[in-house]
Amino acid sequence: MAIMAKKIQPAKAEAIKAAKETLSAYSDYIFADYRGLTVEQITALRGKLREKEAAFKVIKNTFARVAFEELNIENVADYLTGPTAIAMVKEDTNEAAKILYDFAKEAPALQVKGGYIGSEVYDAAKVEAFSKVPGKKQLIAMLMSAINGPAQKIAATLQAYVDKKSAEGAN
Repeated sequence: MAIMAKKIQPAKAEAIKAAKETLSAYSDYIFADYRGLTVEQITALRGKLREKEAAFKVIKNTFARVAFEELNIENVADYLTGPTAIAMVKEDTNEAAKILYDFAKEAPALQVKGGYIGSEVYDAAKVEAFSKVPGKKQLIAMLMSAINGPAQKIAATLQAYVDKKSAEGAN
């Protein structure tokens, strides 16, 4: 629980409001320690996440704690210690997690701490396991190919029958 002063300075209140607005635009959050990453590495990571409609932002921990409390997102304060960046995701969170873990292989300084995914708090191991699950679009593609396979076989069989009959009729 964040400690709130009786009288908050206007600049801090504005920063908390901005953090709340930023966080409220996303549904899932992955917390990572970014200490040791270069500006170029962080920029590259942000670019990869942007392709999946995700963002990677550093928000001061105390402002983030208050903003999460105001958004009724609890039990994430443990991840808001030390240098923390937040990967914020609208959908396909597992793909964003996969990007983070793949990037951590190239830049071991990036350490995933945990996440808040689907109204549930995940530790680092659970986020890593979640990153290995196929994404929503991949699952839909797999389902469609499973449904489409038998239909293609039926169509090919019928076409072969039509071709055979037309060849017999031509003779």
